[in-house]
Amino acid sequence: MSVRPWRDIERRKSRQIMVGKVPVGGDAPIAVQSMTNTLTSDAQATIRQVNEIAEAGADIVRVSCPDVESTAALKEICKNVPVPIVADIHFHYKRGIEAAVAGAACLRINPGNIGSAERVREVIKAAKDHGCSMRIGVNGGSLEKDLLEKYGEPCPEAMVESALDHARILQDNDFHEFKISVKASDVFLTVAAYHALAEAIDCPLHLGVTEAGGLRIGSVKSAIGLGSLLWAGIGDTIRVSLSADPVEEIKVGFDILKSLGLRHRGVNVISCPSCARQGFNVIDTVEKLEKRLAHVTTPMSLSVIGCVVNGPGEARETDIGFTGGGAGKDFGQVYLDGEPDHRLDNDKILDHLVELVEKKAAEIKAREEKESVAAE
Repeated sequence: MSVRPWRDIERRKSRQIMVGKVPVGGDAPIAVQSMTNTLTSDAQATIRQVNEIAEAGADIVRVSCPDVESTAALKEICKNVPVPIVADIHFHYKRGIEAAVAGAACLRINPGNIGSAERVREVIKAAKDHGCSMRIGVNGGSLEKDLLEKYGEPCPEAMVESALDHARILQDNDFHEFKISVKASDVFLTVAAYHALAEAIDCPLHLGVTEAGGLRIGSVKSAIGLGSLLWAGIGDTIRVSLSADPVEEIKVGFDILKSLGLRHRGVNVISCPSCARQGFNVIDTVEKLEKRLAHVTTPMSLSVIGCVVNGPGEARETDIGFTGGGAGKDFGQVYLDGEPDHRLDNDKILDHLVELVEKKAAEIKAREEKESVAAE
């Protein structure tokens, strides 16, 4: 048992598959992914966007392949990006074969939608021949007609039945390198469907609240839906679906994982909402700090609190902390590794904290490299 058992999350045990070089499921880190919104047929534009998404921390990136021009561009795309590419295929089995041949690491495809059993076998053979995994993607807004007639509306039972029907086709063809998603724009439906699916099959699960909305409301809906599932131990890879820059999806995804202690990337800033007691402008300072520290990928924590009510307590739990002296005071206290270290004038907060964080990140990186060499 851990020191703080109330923070423990016991992840659902799933089998592990590979999406290119990225393990998904089992005890692998929860992978964060997004999707491009460029025309995939425009290889250079798509490469640029994939690289931007990867720079933000994405493990996997999906591209849509609706036509032969898109799959033709896929070979160049896959060769010029640092992350595995998932090719999104909907109805045409030939696009799936072309994508696998072109170097896609995974096909997002529902085998029941692509025609005859022979066509399904052709796609599966191409996936096997080229080391390509698959994602079955069930969506509450596009359930099969017979399931809607059977259940009367999109519901968890219909979504899970659809997912298992598609999975059975792959299993019957001795293909087991797949993960499943059961997404809906309704948080309740999404969460219930994933809980039921998690009990019904042992494959990795790709989480998402689909069509969640714009940056603000979409982030909130995703945090509630994905957060509750992850807290319950369900989920092996996530996508936050936003009507926003795909880079924002990666940031929000990592923020959700950081909040649950499941994965860390960059600086976790703990800050107060500010009040009349603040000794400096907390809101302005934190906004500027987040922008200036966006390049730091080393996991660490930074507390920025306006006064001494909660400041010292928060600083004790963070790598670096700054607590304002209170209203009317032009200085505050800097904490390092939880201990008071030195005072700092308010007009020097920004530059000094950035300097401390960058120094700490360099120390952590050097220590990790030394330990890695020693372990070899």
